[in-house]
Parts: sequence; structure tokens; C-alpha cells
Amino acid sequence: MSLFQTDAWLGAWWNTWGTTAGFSSVIPGGSGGSGLYLDNYRFRGVLPIRCLQFVGTNYRRISTPRTEYNQLRSEWLTDSEFVQSLPWNEAVFRDIVDHSPDLNEIKRLCKSKRWLFRVVHSDDAYGISALGDFHTYLGKLGYNTRLRLFNRRKVLQSCGEISRRNLWPNECDTFFQLLNDFHRDRWGTPCFGRLSLAFHKQFLADIEKEGGVPQLSLLSCDQSAISVLYNVEFKGTVYNLQSGYLESFHKKLSIGSLHLGYCIEEAFLDPGVRLFDLLAGGGKNDNYKKRLATDITPLVSVMIVRGTLLKLLYLLKHPDW
Repeated sequence: MSLFQTDAWLGAWWNTWGTTAGFSSVIPGGSGGSGLYLDNYRFRGVLPIRCLQFVGTNYRRISTPRTEYNQLRSEWLTDSEFVQSLPWNEAVFRDIVDHSPDLNEIKRLCKSKRWLFRVVHSDDAYGISALGDFHTYLGKLGYNTRLRLFNRRKVLQSCGEISRRNLWPNECDTFFQLLNDFHRDRWGTPCFGRLSLAFHKQFLADIEKEGGVPQLSLLSCDQSAISVLYNVEFKGTVYNLQSGYLESFHKKLSIGSLHLGYCIEEAFLDPGVRLFDLLAGGGKNDNYKKRLATDITPLVSVMIVRGTLLKLLYLLKHPDW
């Protein structure tokens, strides 16, 4: 069970976006498993689509925080008629672990029912095993990566008084404002809009009830914010959900990498943490996660289509199916 199958994550997602026109719940998410819902809409205003999806994801119509490591519940795997009986004509299952029993069962169902199946996206999630010694881990990194992550701490400390603290729970609003400001400077837009902010605040308030530990880490120099990292520890894994930093702070320093290095070291020092999960995706200029990772988990998003007319239309658009 990952952070993304908690009541806190999926409950906050559905409370935030579940009222979207055309959404109808099939099975609520949480309690250790992904939920299902139907997204009913007309593609290009004409073609009626009833798209079966995991709670926490949406393929076409809205953009929300990414929900990873989705999985079919065990009862869906043992009762294939359940999925078949639902009133869908398209299904999109996002960010399932590749080569997993879930994906194998989906492929088997599609073959036996003659449903169309294709992979619409693939990605890798990156993690760092925290079970060993931090300095042993550093020694296995490339020279430049080790420099950015750890070796330039003395340069940072020469810039002023360096401090780190957790802004949860009393300074949550300050943390997200800093995160948005850093993202606006780097990417041109804030990290989280109004609905996403509401989602994350509800999620953080609720995850503590399930044993999660929010870590809204602030790195400061002479009491001025220079970097923030949004982490949550849950069941022995620290999930690195977002980050932002002051790009112009020092030309020789990668502030975001140094801040990440402090958090990774803390994970190694905590006997209750097994993994620091960087999740899927890469950086703005290069895939720094790949250089840091000790573990890589391939993820795939798949589309399934059934119904004679819809299958024909999709085959015309995608003749390689």
C-alpha cells in the first residue's frame, strides 16, 4: 500500500474534483486500494464516452496532482465479470506498475473479451533505498552528482546562518506560498492552483490520522527562505511530492539538490524509513532522479476500448492497435 491508496489522498481528491460534471463514483478509493469512477462526456461534443478510471486520475478533461502506483483491488482480479458488467465503453488505467499481476490480468481480459488495448504512456518512478549507510550511498554516486547533493555544504554554510525546519502544521500557508512563488519564478506559473491547494491541505490534515507524517521542509539562509521540499513519510517510505527553490541564490550551488541531500540523509538516519521515493518524472533540464536512484519502478498507463462502433472509430485513428 502506498501513500496514494490512503483514505486521506483519495478522499481529498474525490472531495475536490468528484463534483465535476459527468463524474459518478463506482467504488470509493482508500482503505489500501484504488477506487473507480466513470467520467461521462462527449468527445469533441459529439461522441458519447463513458470512461472508467481510477479515483485520483483523469485522462482528458481535468489536470490534478499525479496519483501513482494505482492498482486493481484483489476482488476485481478474481471476479473479471465485475469490470465487464460496468457501463463503460472506454477505460484508462493510469500509472500501474508494469509487469504486475494487475496489468497481466488486464491484458488477459482484453484478449479473452476482444477489447482493444494499448499503452498510452510509460514512465519510471525512482526511489532510494535508505536501509544502508548514507556515506556508502554517496560513494556510489557520480562525482558531479555527489558534489551537488552533499559536497558543497561548506560553500552553502559560508553564505550565512543555515537553518532547516518543518512548517507543518502551523505555517502550512506560508510553505505553499513559498512553493508557488519559487515555481512561478522558475516555470512561469505557480505550482498549485486554488483547487490543488485545497486538495493538499485536506490531504495533509487527514494523513496524520492514518499515521502519516507531513514534512514541509524549509531551508533558510539568515532567516530568508531559499528552498522548500514537500515530503510525507508513510509506512516506512518518504514520498517527495514537490520542491521549489531560489535559483539566483548562488551561482556555484544547486540549492534544490543540497536541500534534497539533507532530507535523504535524514531518511537514512531514521531506522523507521526504508525508502526515499522520488516518484515519477524528471527535472527541468535533465533527469536528476535517475542519477540519484537505487531502485526504478516502471509505470504504464493503458487504454481499453469496447463496443463495436467505438472500437471501429479508434481503429481508424490508431490503425496500429
